[in-house]
Amino acid sequence: MAEASSEGVTLHLRHHAPIALDVALTLARGRTLALVGPSGAGKTSILRAIAGLLTPATGRISVNGQCWLDTHTGVQVRARDRHVGFVFQSYALFPHMSARQNVMEALLDIPATQRQGRADALLAQVHLEGLEDRRPRELSGGQQQRVALARALARDPQVLLLDEPFSAVDHPTRRALHRLLVELRARSDIPIILVSHDVRDAADAADEVALVLDGRIVEQGDPHSLMSDPQRRLSRWLAG
Repeated sequence: MAEASSEGVTLHLRHHAPIALDVALTLARGRTLALVGPSGAGKTSILRAIAGLLTPATGRISVNGQCWLDTHTGVQVRARDRHVGFVFQSYALFPHMSARQNVMEALLDIPATQRQGRADALLAQVHLEGLEDRRPRELSGGQQQRVALARALARDPQVLLLDEPFSAVDHPTRRALHRLLVELRARSDIPIILVSHDVRDAADAADEVALVLDGRIVEQGDPHSLMSDPQRRLSRWLAG
């Protein structure tokens, strides 16, 4: 297995069930990678392994030079101790809490007197000024998504993971999320990994695309080049 880069994300995972994985990938800081492919290919399992929610049979995960998992040496950093921002497909917001309170739940490691100000600053960062006191049911799907993103950023993550961020929102909201991810990359060098079934959305949002088939990354590179070359696996998969 190749040595982990000191910056960004490097991993090699092997797993058997319920979804088989044999995956190796490297993503530099400041880059966004979209994992695309059919349902059941293992895309979300890769995110869950990085976050510590899935322990592979064998593997190693390194983020910015810190080893989070090494099954050979017995290293396994707990999920709560990994600096991961995870936006779930369902957003996983607390329905009885306001947008501000949802973000504050991720700020328990800082003094209580600082949490509200920090939460409001994060909500402003995702363009939700004035909506801090609204509960999820009072927000649109796109606004709920932004609350979930603000909460993920509240963990001061070393890697940001987004599971199907485009699946439950309309086209204008998707475009707004594309712009928001561009803004985030301009302000921070956090590596971002997102899962998408929509390759064209992924191509607009990401610097790189990796095609995942049957638990393996069979191709990774510039999305537009991969999509336009009929000899590449991604292009053939789209055509099929």
